[in-house]
Amino acid sequence: MNTNTINAALCAKMFVAGARSLEAKKEWINELNVFPVPDGDTGTNMTLTIMSAVKEVSALESLSMESFARAVSSGSLRGARGNSGVILSQLLRGFTKVIRTEEEITPVVLTAALQKAVETAYKAVMKPKEGTILTVARGGAERAAELLEENPDIDLDVLMKEVIVRCEEVLAQTPELLPVLREAGVVDSGGQGLVQVLKGAYDAFGGTDISADPEGGDAAEATSTTEPVEVEEIRFTYRTEFVLYPDDKLTDDVLVKLRTYLEAIGDTVGLTYEGEKVSAHVHTDEPGHALQRALKLGALTDIHICNLRMETPDKVNVQKRSENDDYAEEDSFALPDMPKIVNMKDTGFISVSLGDGIGDIFRELGVDCLIEGGQTMNPSTEDMLNAIAQVNAKNIFILPNNKNIILAANQAKSLTKDKNIFVIPTRTIPQGVTAVVSYVPEKTPEENAMIMELEIENVKTGQVTYAVRDTHIENKVISAGDIMGVGDHSILAVGKDTETVAEEMTAQMMTDEAKLINIYYGEDMKEEEADTLRDRLAELYPDCDVELNYGGQPIYYYIISIE
Repeated sequence: MNTNTINAALCAKMFVAGARSLEAKKEWINELNVFPVPDGDTGTNMTLTIMSAVKEVSALESLSMESFARAVSSGSLRGARGNSGVILSQLLRGFTKVIRTEEEITPVVLTAALQKAVETAYKAVMKPKEGTILTVARGGAERAAELLEENPDIDLDVLMKEVIVRCEEVLAQTPELLPVLREAGVVDSGGQGLVQVLKGAYDAFGGTDISADPEGGDAAEATSTTEPVEVEEIRFTYRTEFVLYPDDKLTDDVLVKLRTYLEAIGDTVGLTYEGEKVSAHVHTDEPGHALQRALKLGALTDIHICNLRMETPDKVNVQKRSENDDYAEEDSFALPDMPKIVNMKDTGFISVSLGDGIGDIFRELGVDCLIEGGQTMNPSTEDMLNAIAQVNAKNIFILPNNKNIILAANQAKSLTKDKNIFVIPTRTIPQGVTAVVSYVPEKTPEENAMIMELEIENVKTGQVTYAVRDTHIENKVISAGDIMGVGDHSILAVGKDTETVAEEMTAQMMTDEAKLINIYYGEDMKEEEADTLRDRLAELYPDCDVELNYGGQPIYYYIISIE
């Protein structure tokens, strides 16, 4: 291939193709996660992150390298979910900071962009860990620099191909860098996701159609049905999105009928289905007709309609930032509309919550805004920004309550300039409860942040759930369907009975200084079963107060904390 430059149109097609490649393989990537728990996984988080950017690119009225770069940066930053999604968004942010001022991408520009991507992503992570997506990305950037130094006239095709080869080599080495990967017999899932994005983009560069077949999997099992999103002038006015819960069992026939109708009234049709729900996206002049047709199939939620022709630069609410900001002015993008602030209170709380019972507990403790999510679906940076916009307070404490949400919360903090945001790194729901309880109104926000961070370290948490696949980890042989007690840093107990595993897990967490055991029982547990566990733990640990709360959380039968 002789082409040695990439213009904006080709770059956009490559980006969309990379996103499609990742989306087609997301379930395969999910299977690479070390812990076999049924929660929101790496492939899903990375796909949701990059597809948020694809939506912004597809909505561009005028395509240039600058507008493309801004759309990718803003879409991925706002849509970032989970640690892997946030890191991917930072890689894209760094990459686009270099290309946005260029008319075309050359080997020199591509190499600089790859290096900037890695630099930006490493900077965003407080304690970068090798053997992850960061290591894979750095390996590719270093290879590009080596090749360019050896041959300044190198062809783009050769450069990209060699970068992908090096990324795959580094990916294969990740088990040697992270012992937990080696024991589980997998490579890093985030790094694999990045490789799939690069492969899809390279295929589009060469004019090859993107295959939906995941490596090591069957294309028929792919859960995504999203069609290619073309970047072109707007043909239809309204971007229409909704989530459909079908009345009847979800079948291919239902999806085909819905897709056929949406394609008849618009373009840029995307349907993604997981479990028993369908997420739909279409550009159309008749959004009402799209919703009416979908209503014939079931119930609708999360309906969003926007006028693409009004999304011009003069309509965008851009938040200014100083040159010394981590997010400088060239990274500006549309943020949630802020209501006029009157009588702002001093302090507010935002908490990630899962389950109606846990939500009620946080509300009773005075939390202003709850973000539904956590283990089953990691909230995005945009979810955090929307919550910040809703809380009428000068100082806002965010409780992520999950280690995989902390980076997204910090990213939202970096993008907020009119309020003081304090992200308390709570890794579990019980830590979030302790953080709120520890708040002292008479102290300054900074003092309270310090107190909360100290107090949450005294909370040990265990969560009882089931294994979704066979694996071998931490000298434990686990079979699909086994009951697991997962602690803060490891799997503490494995067995066949929920109560027995809960007891063994609690024993592993217990200390001589412990004074309080809190039990939150989930939506799949009966109250009398939870009462039995409470009585048993009270009998085993007479020096501890044992409190039982209805949590209503999905997936996790029990969440148990010890303080």
